[in-house]
Amino acid sequence: MAYNEPDEVFPTQVKILIAGGFGVGKTTFVGAASEIEPLSTEELITTASVGIDNLGGVEQKTTTTVALDFGRITIEQHGIVLYLFGTPGQQRFWFMWDELCAGALGAVVLADTRRLDACFEAVDFFENRGTSFLIAVNEFDGAFRYTADEVRAALELDPRVPIVLCDARDGRSATAVLRALIRHLIAAVPAPSA
Repeated sequence: MAYNEPDEVFPTQVKILIAGGFGVGKTTFVGAASEIEPLSTEELITTASVGIDNLGGVEQKTTTTVALDFGRITIEQHGIVLYLFGTPGQQRFWFMWDELCAGALGAVVLADTRRLDACFEAVDFFENRGTSFLIAVNEFDGAFRYTADEVRAALELDPRVPIVLCDARDGRSATAVLRALIRHLIAAVPAPSA
């Protein structure tokens, strides 16, 4: 019996993490980019978190991701389906990051320039695992605008790590970030030897 090639070409499926500190916009980013209704594990912040969770700079936040966010986006012209996994931002849920990272091709690290230190752990996490990532500066209303070079210097990033600007609330902006990550991942693949 001869093997026949299927007529239908299946898209390449890619797992991408959306990471960063608490309150930087991960859930919003996944929701804005996703073509499906995103799965969200947002729960109300209760008094039980007092003294455990640091709400500095995000005092108005009333919910938190306790496990993950999940969304999907298809980039048809490139035959790619991205599965987006948003990581929890609070330190007590970071044990989930190792599980979520398994099989991920790359990551978006969201940064809030009002609290740039909130993304240090995410940068360290991906650097230590050799996972390709980019920094997406979520331009919050009223936040001071820094140049990419200023952000790179503050985070002590390798010059090869891309830095892009975004509005996590806007689907086109979030999709542009994901396209930039895909370009970065493709550029990082070594050329085949002759």
